[in-house]
Parts: sequence; C-alpha cells; structure tokens
Amino acid sequence: MASVETAAEHERILREIESTDTNCIGPTLRSVYDGREHGLFMEKLDVRIRNHDREIEKMCNHHFQGFVDSITELLKVRGEAQKLKSQVTETNRRLQDDGKELMGSMEELQLCRVQQRNIATTIDKLTHCLPVLEMYSRLQEQMRAKRYYPALRTLEQLEHTCLPRAGQYRFCSIMAENIPKLRTQIRDTAMTQLRDFLESIRKHSDKIGETAIKQAQLQRSLDSSVSTQPRALIGRRSRKEAAATTDGGGHGGSPVSEQDSGILDVEDEEEDDEVPGAQDLVDFSPVYRCLHIYTVLGLRDVFENYYRKQRRKQARLVLQPHSNMHETLEGYRQYFNQIVGFFVVEDHVLHTTQGLVNRAYVEELWELALSKLIAALRTHSSYCDNPDLVLDLKNLIVLFADTLQGYGFPVSQLFDMLLEMREQYGEILLKKWNVTFRQVLDQDNFSPIPVSTEQEYKHYTSQFPLQDPELDKLPFPKKLPFSEFVPKVYCQLKEFIYACLKYSEDLHLSSTEVDDMIRKSTNVLLTRTLSHCLHYAIKKKNVGLAELVQVIINTTHLEQCCHFLEEFISNITNVPPDTANATKLYGTSTFKDARHAAEEEIYTNLNAKIDQFLQLADYDWMAAGQGGGTLEASDYLVDLIAFLKSTFSVFTNLPGTPVEHATLPGKVAQTACMSACKHISTSLMQLLLDPEVRQISVGALHQLNTDVKECEGFARAGPVAGFQGDTLLLAFSDLRQLLELFTQWDWTTYLADYGKPTCKYLRVSPHTALALLEKMRETSRKNNVFAQFRKTDRDRQKLIDTIIKQLRNLIAQHHA
Repeated sequence: MASVETAAEHERILREIESTDTNCIGPTLRSVYDGREHGLFMEKLDVRIRNHDREIEKMCNHHFQGFVDSITELLKVRGEAQKLKSQVTETNRRLQDDGKELMGSMEELQLCRVQQRNIATTIDKLTHCLPVLEMYSRLQEQMRAKRYYPALRTLEQLEHTCLPRAGQYRFCSIMAENIPKLRTQIRDTAMTQLRDFLESIRKHSDKIGETAIKQAQLQRSLDSSVSTQPRALIGRRSRKEAAATTDGGGHGGSPVSEQDSGILDVEDEEEDDEVPGAQDLVDFSPVYRCLHIYTVLGLRDVFENYYRKQRRKQARLVLQPHSNMHETLEGYRQYFNQIVGFFVVEDHVLHTTQGLVNRAYVEELWELALSKLIAALRTHSSYCDNPDLVLDLKNLIVLFADTLQGYGFPVSQLFDMLLEMREQYGEILLKKWNVTFRQVLDQDNFSPIPVSTEQEYKHYTSQFPLQDPELDKLPFPKKLPFSEFVPKVYCQLKEFIYACLKYSEDLHLSSTEVDDMIRKSTNVLLTRTLSHCLHYAIKKKNVGLAELVQVIINTTHLEQCCHFLEEFISNITNVPPDTANATKLYGTSTFKDARHAAEEEIYTNLNAKIDQFLQLADYDWMAAGQGGGTLEASDYLVDLIAFLKSTFSVFTNLPGTPVEHATLPGKVAQTACMSACKHISTSLMQLLLDPEVRQISVGALHQLNTDVKECEGFARAGPVAGFQGDTLLLAFSDLRQLLELFTQWDWTTYLADYGKPTCKYLRVSPHTALALLEKMRETSRKNNVFAQFRKTDRDRQKLIDTIIKQLRNLIAQHHA
C-alpha cells in the first residue's frame, strides 16, 4: 500500500518538474530528499529522461532534411554578400571624396551664422544696457541737484524695469547693491528736511497765527456781502490749486517745489499793503516731498506716525503758557498766535494731503488744545485784577475763537468760558467800583450843591435826572437838595453799566441775555458794593447828625431816579423793561436800606448825645426837704433840652436855624423826637432804679420831678410838627405816674384801683414801686436812728412797712 502511494507521489513530483519553472524547482526536489525513497525516484527519473530523449530523437529525424536545405541556401547567400560589401565600400569612398568640399562650405557657413548670432546678441544686450547707464547717469545728476523725489522715481524704474532687462553684469550688480543705499540716503535727506520744516514751523507759528488773526479781524470789518464769501478768500490758498499741486506730485512730477524753504519772507510781510494769507507764509513742499518719498518707499505709515507724533509734541509745547502770561495782554496774544498758527498749519495739511492727517486726528488735537487752553486761561485770568486787561483779554479770546471757527474748529467751549470769566470780570468791576464809591463818599462834604448860574445848573442836571419844578423856578444862586455824592454815584452807575455792556459785545448773545446780564450785575453792584459803601459812610465815627440827614436826602433822590436807570439799560440793550421774564432792577432797595440805616444811626447818635448829657447828671439822692415850686431844673437837663431844640429845628428846617439845608422827612423827625424822649425817660427811670443807689429821699424825688416837668414842657412845645395832641408826652407817662405816686403819697388810690383799666397809676408796676419804696425805707431808717422815739417818724416808718407788705402781697397775687 505504501509503495503505491510512493509511486503516486513520485509521479506528481515529476509532473511538477516538467511543468514548473526551473527557479522554483528547489522546493520540489527538497520534498524528494525529505522522503525515504529517493533511490526509487531516481530510477523513475532516469526512465522519464530516456523517454524524452527518444521523443527528441524522433523529432530531429523528422526535421533533418529541412535543416540541410537551409544550410545550403545560406552558403549561396554568402557569396552575394561579399559582392554587395565591395560595392558599398566603393560607393562610400566616392561619396566621401565628393563631400569634402561641401563640408568645408558648411563649416564656413556655421562660423558666419555664429558670428551673426553673436552680433545680434551684443546689439540686444547693448540696447538693454545703454538705458540703464543713461538712467543711472540721470539718477546721479538728480541726486546732485537734490531733486530727490524724481530721483526716487528714476531709482524705482531703474530697479524694476531697466536692470532686470540688462542681465547679470558686474556693473548691474554694483548698481543693484547701491540702490538700497541711495534709497536710504533719499529717505534720510527727506526726513532731515522735514525736521527742519517742523522746527521752522514751531519757531514761526506765532507769526502764522498773527497773520491768520489779522485776516479774521479784516474779515470782521468787511460788509455783509463780502463776509459771505467762501473761506478760501480769507488768505487761504485755493483748495483746487493745492489739490492740483498734490495730484501732480502723485503722478511722478515734483511735488510743489524742490526748494527747502519752510517759512517764506516772514519778516517782510508787514510791509505789504495787503495782508497775505497765513498759508502763503509757509512752503509746505518738504512735507509733500517727504510724504511722496515715503509713499514710494512703502513707508507711508511710518511717516504718518512720525509726523503726527512730532506735531503732538509741538502741540503740547505750544499749549504750555508762560508763567507770567497773565501780567500783560501781549503774553496772551503771543500764546494765542502760537495756537492759531499751529492749527492753521494742521488745517492746511489736512486739506492738501491725502490722509497724512485726518479729521479725527485734528479734532483730537483740538480737544486737547481746548482743555489745556481753557485750564490755562482760567488759572491765569484768576490772577488778574485789572478790568481793562480782562476786557482786552475777552476781545482777544473772541477774535481767537472767530479765527479758528473760520477754519472749521468748534469754539462753543471758549464762549462758555467767556461767560464764566464774565463772573470774574463782574467781581473785578465790583472791587474797582467799591474803591470808586469809597473815594466819592470820602470826598463828599455832605452839603447841598450850590449853583450860581444856569450853566452850572444844567451841568448837574445833565449828570443826574433831577425833576423839581419848584427848584427850577427859584432864582440863582440856589442850592440843589443833594450833595456831590448823588450825581457822581449816578454817573458811576452808568459807567458800570457801560463796562458790563462792553464785555457782552461779540459773545453771540441775544439782546435779552445781554439785558439780563447787565441787570443782574447792576443789582449786585447796588445790593452789595454800594450798600457796603453807604453803610461804611454811615457807620464812620466822625459822621454827625447833619451828615446823616444829608445821606437820607441823597439816598431818597437816588431811589427816585432808579427808573431812569431802568430806561437807560433798556435803551442800550433794545429790550423793553416790561418784557416777560426780564430781570428787574431790584437793587434799588439798597437806597431804602441805607436810608433806614442812616435813620437808625440818627436815633443811635441822638441817644448817644443824650447819654453824654445824662452822664453829667449828679443827683443828691439824700437831699432834704419836700420839694416845691422853688426848685429849678438841673443844669445838665437844661443843656440837653436846648440841644434837642436846636437839633430838631435843624432837622425840620425851621426859620433861623444855622443849617438851612438839612430837611429831614417828617416821619423820621417824629420818630427821632419820640425816640429821644423815650430814651430820656428810660434813662431817668434807670437812674432812679439803679441798684447802686440804695437810698433815695423825698427831696431827691422832688428834684427829679422838676426835671421831668422840664422834659414834659419840651415835649408839649412840639419840637417836631406832626404829633397829634399830647402824643409826645406819652414817652414820659411811666415816669410821670411813678413820681406822682411818690410825691403825692397816693398809695390808697394805687392799691385800691390797681389792675383796673381806669386806674390812675396804670403804668406804675408794683415791682418798680416796691423797689423805689424799699430805697425810701432805707433812707427813713437811717435818718431816724436817733429820732426813733418821735411818733411822726415811727408812724411813717410803719406806713412804709405796711405799704411794702401790701405791694408784695399784690405781686404774689398777680403772679399766682
């Protein structure tokens, strides 16, 4: 069984050997050697080889005749081939001999063609190299002539057009290496010129600003038709002209000018009859040139940033005021000129360059300038105490604002600041007028103004609106009722109103606003400044009663003329006084207040004079006797009554008085007289009840009663007209009832009728009576120490004690 399988395996292997590529026969043979019957396999392999040999032999025998025929034919062909070879060799020899001449001609033709091609190549190269050399030569000439922008354009054309066409030559390489150096040189030179321009602009910005302000001032003086012309006519160079110049430079031409000038003839401009435009003073070509150069170099952003940074630095320098700027107007003017010059330059650059500065950048600078400027003006103007300087500064600020407004800058904040300065200006005016009013008051003689001629009369009535028909009818010489103080104060009030009006001009305010502002300021002047001055004059130590009377008369006339001030303000502001919401001139109450203060001062001074007389009173409180008709009034009181009669006769302009001009209003004179009588009565009562006076005799009471009768005689005589009946006597009623009670010893009536409306001694207080009675008891005790055994004295002492006891009970009852 095993032999059969082995034989089948060998058979399979033999088939694989016959049908498989020899490169893959290795694994097949290995499988034979791996088996154990390889000898048997070799026998079968030999048998198979012999079978194949027999088949090959059969095949060869079958095709042998055809092979022999082929060999025979091949031998025949060999002879013919030898003949053909000989013929070909001969033909080639003859051909080589005949082609030698042609080959020589062809070589010559080839050399000619090479020379022709070399000549064409040389011409072509020279065609490309010559423009390079010519352009480089032109570049060198432009560099020597400092025409840097055309040189830069030439350099750009040389680099991007000519050199690439010329090819790789040594001189081209040298040129290519020099191009960055030339660009750097041009850039640095342009930047140097720009720096020189910026430095020149910084130095001459005040001149530029001064010229721009002159143009604005000239424009304000033109008629309305001229003022409506475009702003380009105000010294500004035409925008179209500037734009054409800029565009021309942008298309390859030289921008504006190739000369480095900066400022053009700034010293000689004032000699011209016509004021040039601010931009005409400046040559902006360095800016345009540098802008174009940096644009071509691809560094426009770098240039813009540098220019803006430098101008911001210059702006901060320009906006920094001098420490002593507030001392003179010239300091402010120079400060404003520099700022205007700076922004005139920026405005021109904004409109003549394409994006070097933009509107946002200029507005940012202007906002910075406004904040710095307003802060500086607020600080420096606060040091000023001269109203003329403040007014000139205001006019300068208005001109400054109008100039920049003409260039399109918003200036509303400046006018707001001017309104703030209006308050400061008003305070300075108030200080100045305070000094003026003080001087007027100090120099016034407080006497009516004498006028001897019609010319003098008209002179004073032109200064003060006096309307007195009775006075007009009087013959010359005559006296005006008021003193010099009145027309001077009235004129100063008008001068103050004019000063306020001057500040309100050109502030773009409506007539109503100006009127309101003037009226408010005038009210402050009246209620604060003039009021203080009047009170100062009234309160001075050396002011007498006659002067106080004149103050009352003066203030009365000033109050009466206030409606003329109202009309005066309305006339200069063209605002009717009855306009709705118009500010009223309430400051006229100042004159009423001053008059009341003068009246109070009259009362105070009069009482002070009375006190001086009363200080001379020297009563003998222990005087003996019961009094009687033989007693005479005290000397001090007689002098006091004489003084009062003289004073009130002066006040009321009675005939024969030494001061005929002192006419006091009736109510004031009545009040002064009543106040004097009350003060005398009160002072005498205080003398009687003085705690230091511990003992009073009946004789002293009779002397005091005599003095009071003297006072009552003065009151009854009517020193001032206008009192009804015995009204003035009421001032002494308290003292009169008290003295009658004690001199008549009418205690029965007092104690019986006390508290009744019909009581005879209604004005006598139990406290007052008790205090005076106790002083009399002390006197009685002292006098009766050695006479206490006399029945009359004992009875009187008991009576006094009884009355005192009853008064105390009465006080206790009413208190409960």
